[in-house]
Amino acid sequence: MSLHHATHPSSASVVGFNHRRILRKEIMNSIFANGFPYSSKLSAHTSCVNALAFSSSDGRFLASGGDDFRTCIWDFHQEDVTTPVASLRGPRGNIFTLAFSATNRYLYSGGTDETVLKYDVSSFGSHLDTGTTKDPVRTFRAHDDTIRGITCHPYQEEIFLSASQDGRILLHDGRNNSPSARAQDTLQLTNEATGVQYHPIMEHIFVTSDSHGNVCLRDTRMAFGPLSTRTRQGVVQTYNTKLNRKTTAHLSKPEASSVVFDREGAKLAVTMLHYLPTIYGLSDPNPLAVCSGKYLPDGTPTSPPERGYSNSCTIKHGAFGGIGLDDDEFYSAGSEDFRGYVWRIPSLSELADRRVEISADDWASREWPNTIAFAEGLNAARFVPVDLSTPFCRLTGHKSIVNATLFHPHLPHIITCGIEKDIILHSPTPASPCVPNLERASTDVRVLSNYDDEDRSVYFRALAGMVPEEDSETSTIMMFDHILREEGEVDVFGVRRWSGDSDSSDEDVGVDSDDDDNGDLFAGH
Repeated sequence: MSLHHATHPSSASVVGFNHRRILRKEIMNSIFANGFPYSSKLSAHTSCVNALAFSSSDGRFLASGGDDFRTCIWDFHQEDVTTPVASLRGPRGNIFTLAFSATNRYLYSGGTDETVLKYDVSSFGSHLDTGTTKDPVRTFRAHDDTIRGITCHPYQEEIFLSASQDGRILLHDGRNNSPSARAQDTLQLTNEATGVQYHPIMEHIFVTSDSHGNVCLRDTRMAFGPLSTRTRQGVVQTYNTKLNRKTTAHLSKPEASSVVFDREGAKLAVTMLHYLPTIYGLSDPNPLAVCSGKYLPDGTPTSPPERGYSNSCTIKHGAFGGIGLDDDEFYSAGSEDFRGYVWRIPSLSELADRRVEISADDWASREWPNTIAFAEGLNAARFVPVDLSTPFCRLTGHKSIVNATLFHPHLPHIITCGIEKDIILHSPTPASPCVPNLERASTDVRVLSNYDDEDRSVYFRALAGMVPEEDSETSTIMMFDHILREEGEVDVFGVRRWSGDSDSSDEDVGVDSDDDDNGDLFAGH
């Protein structure tokens, strides 16, 4: 057999592969045509659960962390996932972020205690007794405020980035035993950092988000190292996050609470406070789509007392996923109507074709009712992204705000968590390889009343540290009910007014559209 025939598949085999792929997709689509009506609770935490992470590639282990200062490890190779197989000790504050390293040797956690804890979990795959507890093998104490994000290098086991509300993005190398961060490994932003993630394929590329709404794609070779070798704080792309409407004379720039890539790194989603999850193509600075809940999954309009997607009060983390498929064509996010939402994302080319670009003159001369556009300035062109207003499905079962959602990398499951102490596993079928008997989740969702004096009283008692331990979850839900009544219906243009003269942002160092660096970065990808 010649080398040529040994290394290149025949046209027949390619056609066969594509046919099997299409057939598998059709089968999976038929399975979850009715959404994810079945669920099972994963119960171990004693307070809010804020962070979720699946082990890289295989998805065998789920790590969860929250306000009880502990990380739980759940083994999805079990026939019935009911209790965690391990608990990780060490945090002295609420856990906000978790990340597995490239080959799952390490798990990192971070949160309000301003430290990153590193755990060696390499033995979990070979032998693990239920009830195992582990202490961290190393503690990184380089930050001075809450840690909002940790992301591991896609290939290098010891390298990771951390983002903190102290405004710093730190590059860590576990092979370096220095107790403090070196200046050459520190990227200082002008605002609180809210998120960071490595590109899943291009190892030098990462994305950051901050409290002033700046979302920037950066290159580690330009962002770190001696100051003399740095360029524009590593920025190779700045994404447009400013909003405008005809009835308001100013722009609004929502806080970017978190940011996430899909598995191929072709698109990213930004969670915006007081606004909608927004989808971008990697090399396109203007948004392609926003994800809303104007319609129910069956296409009927959402009408009171039914509430749609909203995000105004808590830190949210969304996720891309394929629901058992190879392509991340879905995006999921938690909402303050006590549900999780799943949207099917059309191809980037389709979204680009459907997006509307409006010249500044055309915007000024016409009414454009009920239209919110993105614009870099009042005199700039407007971009109206596609409104994915009909979610693929909604995830029910929670009694309060859903803060995080996560797709299993291979199984057709979505995991959600939030204000409650229970994690919920959602499934399209009543049985799965890891949970044999799932119950149909109730579609009834608790209605938030307009006013409750007892909730208000619980809120102020909580501020004074007087939350009763015997029923802390009920008190927590009541406290957030009060917060929702106070902050849940605010207008982003009223609370996030943007002025180019007053905003101090990293986008000032952004790259012009004709800069050669952009072409080099995206060539061939």
